[in-house]
Formats: sequence, structure tokens, C-alpha cells
Amino acid sequence: MMNDKGLILKYPIWLTWATLIAWMSLIFFLSHQSTLPSAPGGLLDTIFKKLAHALAYAVLMGLWRLALNSLGLYGAKNLLLALIFTLLYAISDEWHQTFIPGRNGQLADVLVDFSGALLALIVIRRFNRKSSI
Repeated sequence: MMNDKGLILKYPIWLTWATLIAWMSLIFFLSHQSTLPSAPGGLLDTIFKKLAHALAYAVLMGLWRLALNSLGLYGAKNLLLALIFTLLYAISDEWHQTFIPGRNGQLADVLVDFSGALLALIVIRRFNRKSSI
């Protein structure tokens, strides 16, 4: 499959967007739960949940990148927009949690989410550099 620039796309456009929307829906669904399963021990539970936040938003960053690629946005513009959209979703997710009984939105979680997105950005950039050599 080719885009309008003649570049071969690995995935159909609809699939990249459907995957992005499904992932965002999963995050929304989990955020809408008044309680989530806990790991034994307070510190272990906190570490597990923060790592889950970072991983979820690292994946979201990568999915935004693929979706934006399907629109013909590449390079730094693609990564910056993917990062911005991921951050905006993290902020909206924490705000959404303020309306859920038993949950609360936390700036610290937005920072953890953003850290996961930044980590994904770094990995993507390193991978792109190695594949272009």
C-alpha cells in the first residue's frame, strides 16, 4: 500500500487509527474504574502502577506516531505532535479521574505518563537512526 508521497506503508491507514482509538479507549475504561487491583504491599503497588502508567503512555506515543505517519507527517513534526497529543490525553485522563468516585487526578501521574512518552520518543529516535545507517 502506498501513500500520496509514494512511500510504502506497512499498515493500512484504518488499522493505525483503529489501534490508536482502541488503546485510548482502554486507558479511558481503566481510568473510569473506581478501584483497580492492587499488588501486595504499598510500595510495590505504587511502583507497579507508575510503571503501568509510563508503559501505557509510551505505547500511546508510538501509536500516535504511526497514525500521524499515515497522514504523511514524518520526522520531527511527527514526533512533536505525537508527544503533544499524548500529553494532552494524559492531562484529560487525570481530569476525567476527578469525576470518578474513589479516584483522583494527580499531576504526578501526568508527569509519569509524559516520562513514558518521552522514553518512547527516545527509543523511536534511536531506532530510526540505526535503521537509516
